[in-house]
Amino acid sequence: MRVVFVHGACVRDGAWWWHRTAELLEQRGVPSVAPALPSCGEAGLPAGAAGPGLTEDIAAVRRVLLDSDEPTVVVAHSYGGIITAEAAAGVGTVRHLVMVSSYLPEVGQSLSDFGDAGPAPFLDVDPDAGTFGVRPEFLADTFLQDCETEVQVQAAHHLARQSVQVTGQPVRAAAWQQVPSTYLLCAQDRGTPPHLQREFARRAGSVVELDAGHHPFLSRPAAVRDLLLSL
Repeated sequence: MRVVFVHGACVRDGAWWWHRTAELLEQRGVPSVAPALPSCGEAGLPAGAAGPGLTEDIAAVRRVLLDSDEPTVVVAHSYGGIITAEAAAGVGTVRHLVMVSSYLPEVGQSLSDFGDAGPAPFLDVDPDAGTFGVRPEFLADTFLQDCETEVQVQAAHHLARQSVQVTGQPVRAAAWQQVPSTYLLCAQDRGTPPHLQREFARRAGSVVELDAGHHPFLSRPAAVRDLLLSL
């Protein structure tokens, strides 16, 4: 088995966000990989209105999924669920989807269908540049309040501006309708409130609730490892 981790919005260096859980999996002989997302500026092209969007993110993740014959568990975090819905569709090696505080869109839905009328207060949207990002002053208290201070400091160096166009682009497939799925509900999440997660989780095959914030793979890596190994 291998694990493919699809990170959320407005961050870069997915391998860093995943590293605490990845190291524990590696000790059990389970490799993992975190594809780079072009819309976050990770493919050498700047994020923006004319830059890469959801289509490019889907293609990047799908290439990684098709690159191995190993049975694969895909772990999608937050916005990563939008990408995974299409990227994992029809990929025979994908045996399970784990959605962490994430979205399970139907065909034709986009990220904006899961939000309110306007941007969340912790987001900074630049319409002229066509990008959005997390306001650094909100990062720790909103997304990492249950993480160690050192992790909070390091995380601030792994934020990214992302192409705002990804919020309105619809998916053309819904892998979670064909592939077994587990929703990891983060009960202390201040970014995606638990009551919203419970609505999203209704589409998943099973639900596991964890007393953690938005990034349990950083704050509760052993618990996330154990969940993945159980699959």
